Amino acid sequence: MTYSTTTTQRRLLAVFALALLAGGCLSKSDSESGNKPDGNVAGQGNSAPSIQGNPATAVMVGDNYSFTPSANDPDGDPLTFAVSNLPRWASFDTGSGRLSGQPLLGDEGVYTGIGISVTDGQTTNSLPGFSIEVTQAALGSMTLSWTPPTQNEDGTALTDLAGYKFYLGKSPGNYGSPIRVDNPGITSYVVENLLPDTYYVVATSFNTSGIESAYSNMAIKTVAAP
Repeated sequence: MTYSTTTTQRRLLAVFALALLAGGCLSKSDSESGNKPDGNVAGQGNSAPSIQGNPATAVMVGDNYSFTPSANDPDGDPLTFAVSNLPRWASFDTGSGRLSGQPLLGDEGVYTGIGISVTDGQTTNSLPGFSIEVTQAALGSMTLSWTPPTQNEDGTALTDLAGYKFYLGKSPGNYGSPIRVDNPGITSYVVENLLPDTYYVVATSFNTSGIESAYSNMAIKTVAAP
């Protein structure tokens, strides 16, 4: 069968539902993010700045850690960031709010109560406090399971399914390189060596010509260390 990139580039994914199962560790399916005011009252005629972001909560020894919140001031006032309980292996940029660093051997442990705030000089808003765990090894895993697709996007039978790709990220739409599975006959796959964190996962299928489907539904899984 000849595929055109306009009519059959994507598969029908109504029957390609991605699920996640806990594997090797406890897990949960939600995380928290958003703004948290510090209780300051906005000055008259001044609008408080906002701050948002989802910092990673774990990093392995020798890996680089980086998190930069997004912030905005409705009045266009210049913003300054501050941090509390900064880990000893990290540095902080008061101009951008970027927390970054590379933990080394001896830095293992959980660094709690980290807080990042932003001010316009009159009012201050803060992210919810968070922790970062430094580990020597990634201990988590998750099991992906799915129902193989049976049709092309145009409704014709899918006869040349070649495999699947799985995309993992720390935020929706921000995925790394795919995990490729060149076996159309399997319906589950275990992803190992995951740091404790929340993962957003989507899947695609591809045929023998290399044409890849659109993303499946997004699954969310928080992998927690035992």
